[in-house]
This record gives sequence, structure tokens and C-alpha cells, in this order.
Amino acid sequence: MKDRLKPLAGLLVGAALVPLQFALTLFHFRMGRAKAARARGDKGAISIELALAIIALVAVAGLVVAALYGLKTKVVEKVNQDPKYTGAAGLPAHP
Repeated sequence: MKDRLKPLAGLLVGAALVPLQFALTLFHFRMGRAKAARARGDKGAISIELALAIIALVAVAGLVVAALYGLKTKVVEKVNQDPKYTGAAGLPAHP
């Protein structure tokens, strides 16, 4: 059973990271366009491409924050369900 779960888990993680991969690809594309505009000396295109690259970078940061927040929520739920951690700040409850 575990032999089947490892490839499936890899596929699920890969599918979850597709938006992040897309945003990083978009960022690299925009930076390439900004470098090309710099080589041409087109200052207007440089500023537009850098602004679009920053938007892509903010999207990447947002995806990372959303993933961390989701992970935090899952961990808090699991800790709350565990009877060992019934007290405040992980301390055992008083009898």
C-alpha cells in the first residue's frame, strides 16, 4: 500500500505547487523582458516590465503566505485534538 501512496503523494504535491511554479515562471519571463528592454534602451518598457515583475513576485509571496497559513491551521487543529495538549501553552491541565 505504501508503494502506491508515495507516487500519489508526489503527484498531489506537484499539483498543489502548479500556481507557484506558474507565478515564478511569469516572474522570470518579465525579468527577461526587462533585460531586453534595458539592452534596447527603452526606459518606458523597463519600468512597465519591472512593475509587472513585482506584481508576479507579490503573487508568489501571497501563495507562500496562504500555504503557511493553511499549514498553521491544520497543525493547530491537530494539537487541539491531541489529549496530551489540553492545557494552556502545551502544559498539561490540572486535575
